[in-house]
Amino acid sequence: MESEFLSTMVLTFKLASITTLILLFIAIPLAAFLVFSKMRFKSIIETIVSMPLVLPPSVLGFYLLLTFSPASAIGEFLTSHGIRLAFSFEGLVIGSVLFSLPFMVHPIQSALAQVPLSIFEASYTLGKSKLETMIRVILPTIRHGLISGITLAFAHTVGEFGVILMIGGNIPDETRVASIAIYDEVESLNYAMAHQYALTLFVVTFSILLLVYTLNKKSLKGI
Repeated sequence: MESEFLSTMVLTFKLASITTLILLFIAIPLAAFLVFSKMRFKSIIETIVSMPLVLPPSVLGFYLLLTFSPASAIGEFLTSHGIRLAFSFEGLVIGSVLFSLPFMVHPIQSALAQVPLSIFEASYTLGKSKLETMIRVILPTIRHGLISGITLAFAHTVGEFGVILMIGGNIPDETRVASIAIYDEVESLNYAMAHQYALTLFVVTFSILLLVYTLNKKSLKGI
């Protein structure tokens, strides 16, 4: 098996793993805010979170590229501190976190909305703080939503193309992930290698989704 193929697949799953881990820490408090907050402008935040579901990936990638460019104020500030995000792995992580955000938030939000208020009240009555209640009571209760969110965010990141191409380009061992490699191999008429990438992604994502549906089925039976 070619070393370039292996390095591309490792980079692909490294990006998906880091993105999913970051999203997990962001999505839980954000989903709780969207469910329980009575803030007047909550719908605006909910709309922003859901935007990647309907927004063309190239749009988000384009604006991130402009933001990370040294020509922008933010890009100039980052460059002056030795930080380069455009066409770098770190830039891909930021773009992936933003673009996969709704795929993690929505399943958790939906699961949280179904938790009876009596569970919260019982926990508070027993002297548990809000943080203890969330960690020790609520998160185990919504495990099916957590599993769905983790899986969807991971699988979605693995298959990203538009955002990755716009802000990362096609730099081997740095920003060249599997979806970009497939496009590149097809452009070069190297269909055998494109098939190798595509089949690997197909098998991996199918296995992940099958595992999730199986675990969720068992989880729901245990509720």
